Amino acid sequence: MKIWKGDLALEDQKIDLPERLDLIAVGAHPDDVEIACGGTLAKLANKGYRVGIIDLTDGEPTPNSPSPEVRLLESQAAAKVLGIKKRIQLDLPNRRLFDCFEHRVALAKEFRRYRPQLVIGFGEKTPMASPDHWQAMQITDAAVFYSRLTKWDEYFPGLPVHSIQRQLYYRLAVEPDTLAGNPYHQIVDISDTIETKIESILCYKTQFEHKPNIVTRVRAAATVTGAAASVTAGESFAAAKPFAVDNLMVTLGLEPLMD
Repeated sequence: MKIWKGDLALEDQKIDLPERLDLIAVGAHPDDVEIACGGTLAKLANKGYRVGIIDLTDGEPTPNSPSPEVRLLESQAAAKVLGIKKRIQLDLPNRRLFDCFEHRVALAKEFRRYRPQLVIGFGEKTPMASPDHWQAMQITDAAVFYSRLTKWDEYFPGLPVHSIQRQLYYRLAVEPDTLAGNPYHQIVDISDTIETKIESILCYKTQFEHKPNIVTRVRAAATVTGAAASVTAGESFAAAKPFAVDNLMVTLGLEPLMD
């Protein structure tokens, strides 16, 4: 039986979906994700996971960038360095990014389209930095929820319902190491990908060529985070809610002992 909506039957609205992504990291601007969790994304890409990035805005205008086209090329170069399979720019308004229904739906559509298991995004305000970051967190939280809601075909025509299994929060490398009030933190060892992370950040010449201390700050932050877990470099994440694990030894990174 066909259910009609306007001039089209809903079953006729199905669209061809792209290949799934294992995880998607969401940033307000190109370079947010690289600074926050580029080492982790590169590490997962190296292990064969299909990693995606969604930038909510094009990040423009900014003082030292000549055009959005230049910033886009920089973001594409950074994605290549990290091994990203798909980078999406939603073209929501930079500097005027607000958590609203339309922006929530725009991001949720991408979650339904690419069906990730894991979504990573902002987890806290960034005082004296862009307020877009806080808005991005709220948009991402809502989009994770909207992605799994049924009976909403008028807003998601042709896109199937998708439940995201896990959601993690990141913090920018130059922000405090933990998210206040969240006890569910995990550190990822990025000792083998810290240089890849830095290389991806340096792709943004318009943003950082005039800030030569960015490498020192990012490396220092990774060193401090990693030191807490006795590794050379690390990135910290907080879970949106606690989750259970099936194999504690695997989760803790412990292999079976061999005689």
